[in-house]
Amino acid sequence: MAIAIVVASSTAADVLTSGAMKNVGDIGELYQTQGLAVVFKRVATNTRLLSGIFFMAVSFYSLLAALSFADVSLVAPASASMTFVTDAIAARLILKENVDRRRWVCALMVCAGVALLTH
Repeated sequence: MAIAIVVASSTAADVLTSGAMKNVGDIGELYQTQGLAVVFKRVATNTRLLSGIFFMAVSFYSLLAALSFADVSLVAPASASMTFVTDAIAARLILKENVDRRRWVCALMVCAGVALLTH
């Protein structure tokens, strides 16, 4: 259950943060044209980014909880690899990103690896 929480919260953090930064725009260009204060204001007031940071914290503390009762040799690979899979799915469905065939094949291979790891 803890690994599932790590994966879900990490994926939510990744999707929210990515969406927020796409909304903010190119930080380098924004800095050059409007200055550092505008960059800080856009980033600090973006509710998606703040939500993403919240989910990063949930993921981190869930990972700590999982490591308190399970082996790191299971928790770390399972949570990292399953996050890779859920990120690909979320990128395609929520962010409407192009996830090519190579990434889907990699995601399936990750699933197979996690299945082997858990048995």
